[in-house]
Amino acid sequence: MNKTIIVIFAAAVLMLQGCASSLSGDTYSRSEARKVQNVEFAWVEAVKPVVIEGRTDSPLGAGAGAIVGGIAGSTVGGGKGSSIASVMGAVAGGIVGQKIEENSTRKQGQEITVTLESGRTISVVQEVDSDGFFQPGERVRVLRQGSTARIVR
Repeated sequence: MNKTIIVIFAAAVLMLQGCASSLSGDTYSRSEARKVQNVEFAWVEAVKPVVIEGRTDSPLGAGAGAIVGGIAGSTVGGGKGSSIASVMGAVAGGIVGQKIEENSTRKQGQEITVTLESGRTISVVQEVDSDGFFQPGERVRVLRQGSTARIVR
């Protein structure tokens, strides 16, 4: 029974990692592909490291944790005690699973303040991509699509 719990828990963790979506400037969702974006050139004024909170709106973390916790709780005691332990294990597992999901999807971000060629100053928060933090004075492109903006080199 313990091997089953470990296998289920490992599968849940792998599922959660697959749910983490990137918020970097160089990653696009399927729905963003092939859509027209407005481009403005700008200069980076300031960069501040920030943390982008992890997901808490997905039922996967809590659901997987509840399943694992319920199974683990059912192995405790017998009869009515086992049923109570199952419920308590499911609740505790759901809370722990949601916290694991939030922690595993937390990202290092950067708040980038830029001055557009028009003279207007804006700020965009996005995940740090593989090229690292932007640098003050760097010339960049600001890509806008509706209310979404990203800064790219």
